[in-house]
Amino acid sequence: MSRKTGAAIPQPGEGRRGPEGHLAYLVRQANVAVRAAMEKALADLDVTVPQFAVLTMIAAYPGVSGADLARLTFLTPQTINVIVRNLEKAGAIEKSAHAVHGRILQLAVTASGRALLKRCRARVHAIEDRIADLVGRDDERVIRRWLSAVAETLGKERSS
Repeated sequence: MSRKTGAAIPQPGEGRRGPEGHLAYLVRQANVAVRAAMEKALADLDVTVPQFAVLTMIAAYPGVSGADLARLTFLTPQTINVIVRNLEKAGAIEKSAHAVHGRILQLAVTASGRALLKRCRARVHAIEDRIADLVGRDDERVIRRWLSAVAETLGKERSS
């Protein structure tokens, strides 16, 4: 209960935290819930959600630079540097100099990193399956298109 008003704070999905709430708040609330579930699922693998995102993007785009990785993962270059250093120390990724631009370091997932990513993905897919089970396949496609469109539309505003 709130001390000032005596009103009970609603649980997620209730009151203004439910379907009648502000859309941006609901997106944020869902993001926080997904991230918390991912943190819990990855904890005993000693992988953080940002590390998982970085490892996923390096696997998807072998040879990616740190600067591009920062853009792909919505993390700062400083955060990327720390994550890359930790993943490299753990043997999950390796760096190599760009063939033409030697100062640019390209990143790749090692065999050990691929094995770790496989274990992480299994756990994250289980969370994604729980999310997808809340809607039908057609609705899921609509939601995926909508989320992508939101990111594209608002991302354009951010970069201009």
